[in-house]
Amino acid sequence: MSHIFLDHNSTTPIKPLVKETMFEVMDTPLNASSIHYYGRKSKEIINLSRKKILNAVNAKNAEIIFTSSGTEANNLAIKGMHDVDFIAVSAVEHISVLKSASSTDKVIIEIPVDRNGIVDIEFIKRIAEEHKKRILFSIMLANNETGVIQHIKAISEIVREYGGYMHCDAVQALGKIDVDFTALDVDLLSLSSHKVGGPQGVGALVIKETISLKPMIDGGAQENNNRAGTENIPAILGFGMAIDLLSKEVSNDLINYTENSIYDYVDDKTDIEIFGRDVSRVYNTTFVAMKGMDSQTQVINFDLAGIAVSNGSACSSGTVKNSHVLKAMSINDEIASCAVRVSIGEETTKSDMDRFLEVWKNNYEKVKNRNNICERKNA
Repeated sequence: MSHIFLDHNSTTPIKPLVKETMFEVMDTPLNASSIHYYGRKSKEIINLSRKKILNAVNAKNAEIIFTSSGTEANNLAIKGMHDVDFIAVSAVEHISVLKSASSTDKVIIEIPVDRNGIVDIEFIKRIAEEHKKRILFSIMLANNETGVIQHIKAISEIVREYGGYMHCDAVQALGKIDVDFTALDVDLLSLSSHKVGGPQGVGALVIKETISLKPMIDGGAQENNNRAGTENIPAILGFGMAIDLLSKEVSNDLINYTENSIYDYVDDKTDIEIFGRDVSRVYNTTFVAMKGMDSQTQVINFDLAGIAVSNGSACSSGTVKNSHVLKAMSINDEIASCAVRVSIGEETTKSDMDRFLEVWKNNYEKVKNRNNICERKNA
């Protein structure tokens, strides 16, 4: 049985050229803290990857701190901002943002969202005006579960007006939409390699040169004194190579085709819900609920058919709790417990999605048949 991978928001397959390039340096004893030839070579690799990433996100007057993941980048951005007293996070942020914020000694403010998952701009304006320079906002560019895109530029304008600070988790946005650090006008931006065809185990935090962070890891002077520890040279090299290979053209066609096919197939539209369908989303993501069959059952059925999908964030999959993102969007538990996320990649084909739709329809027919039997019994 051939397998179809439709869980690219959890991780992307590493690109063959990235893997080959990394293998070429793995036999070399690279440590950027050394002053000999191998140390200089290590620094060249790191600096080249820094330049590639800074150019890719149009980061002017900024620097990059390489981390072990997007999660660590989020933690460093939030815990490292020692000059603020308040941290405002949207209710739909990645769990790494929510937990890192709650672990600080700052006052945490939760920003509400509407039913589509869009943050409340008026609420942001009120608290930005109230707390001014003492507040850090952390709002993601694209949601990892729904794919919904936030209006970061508009939010940054408000934050700037009142002198606050702005962090943006762009892990799920890079490679799917234009990520422009300068245009977004944020202070800190989190990125991750394995979401764009690079290796796991490396992320990056882009920070304005005017921002001073308190390191989370004590030790040497690596990463300009921002993150101690020997850099993962092969992974950083792979991250830079993946940036070189980012696709310049993306299309919503496959997701639109899939969602329209689902809507056309279902007679009673209340049986399903596609979250965030009324607002802008990244091209590769759909989060759809089928009333009457819980998420885990659907995921298992897809897996038995050779199709990999998820029931939400990869950091929360495997738990029995409903999505905190859907809860924040005021989605009732009956619907939220039946949600499945599909996230496609560059290599996903229409035949892949046709196979997904075939299994999805089989699941739906099981629900309909079960409901019909119950209705006859109750008649």
